[in-house]
Amino acid sequence: MYPNLYYAFRDLFGIEITGLRFVNSFGFFVALAFLFAAWVLTMELRRKSQAGLLQYEDTKIKIGEPASASELITNFLLGFLLGYKIIGAFVVGPADPQAFIFSTDGSWPVGIITGLFFAGLKWYEKNKQKLARPEERTIRVWPQDRVGDIVVFAAVFGFAGAKVFHNLENWNEFVADPIGSLLSFSGLTFYGGLICASLAIFWYARKHKISLRHLCDAAAPALMLAYAIGRIGCHISGDGDWGIPNKSPKPSFLPDWAWAYTYPNNVISAGVPIPGCEGQYCNQLPEAVYPTAFFETIACLLLFGVLWYFRKRIDIPGRLFALYLILNGIERFFIEKIRVNTEYDIFGFHPTQAELISSLLVLTGIALWIWMGKMVDKNRPVTSTR
Repeated sequence: MYPNLYYAFRDLFGIEITGLRFVNSFGFFVALAFLFAAWVLTMELRRKSQAGLLQYEDTKIKIGEPASASELITNFLLGFLLGYKIIGAFVVGPADPQAFIFSTDGSWPVGIITGLFFAGLKWYEKNKQKLARPEERTIRVWPQDRVGDIVVFAAVFGFAGAKVFHNLENWNEFVADPIGSLLSFSGLTFYGGLICASLAIFWYARKHKISLRHLCDAAAPALMLAYAIGRIGCHISGDGDWGIPNKSPKPSFLPDWAWAYTYPNNVISAGVPIPGCEGQYCNQLPEAVYPTAFFETIACLLLFGVLWYFRKRIDIPGRLFALYLILNGIERFFIEKIRVNTEYDIFGFHPTQAELISSLLVLTGIALWIWMGKMVDKNRPVTSTR
């Protein structure tokens, strides 16, 4: 396992770059998931715009003005934080990146230089477009032009929702250490992120008059792909998202780690000490377990292919998203059967949070599929058969 990129580079390339301790493997793949999702979403929104299914929004902007003091100060502060903490981590080389981020430690010289660079970049950008007499213009902004904003909304509200739902699922741990639980990089629940991010994006779409049905359909393949990539990070870092002990005979064509794995050097230091290992991440599980995160990556890549195939073949708006909900719910429901998770006690039943939500997603997807069909039938003009 590679808790962060420092261990990956050391093992794969024999290079030790202390600052790479700051780049957690899970976070790295989450970032990749957002990038690939944004790329797929942009392509789908552009395709729908070109087909006349989505419309632009007229937006007034003022051009030709020089950079204001507030813009320069804002860019300096953002650059300073980036340099002081993120770039500074590579300069300082903290032993514990998480503690470093939430401390006051950092690199003042790098922070100031980066801040000045960002402020200078903003000044140059505005000065290049400066006019003798600034003017107001109306531009057309298409839905695909707003993907950057959508991704930011998804990241911020998705992370917040994932933390909240994880702490609800692990209430005793949260009560024991609420501050640590909220600030920890580990402990994220996918469905919490999906629900909160969806609510935020729905609000944003309504504000900018973007068709919710077409936006959801465009997002369906992107969401499935993002989930598959994010699960790679779960597997590589060993973040606790694994299965129950696997004692079943291994198929001959699979490598050992793809069937049952002990997750050595996992990021949460779960299990028993590894003989002869010294350092921060020196534990492995006492029994080999199902690598459920790896299974989900394979399953969701296949489901992404299914959604990508049907994206042009399902012509009723909203139904592709309904299919996504059904497929996602089914996949997660069945993976829970071999996955370690917290169970609830409800009238003698012991479902996990993910089983409850995935079941609700399947039912919602079925209802949405039927409803979308009825909406089309309702709006279809009645023709005489005589």
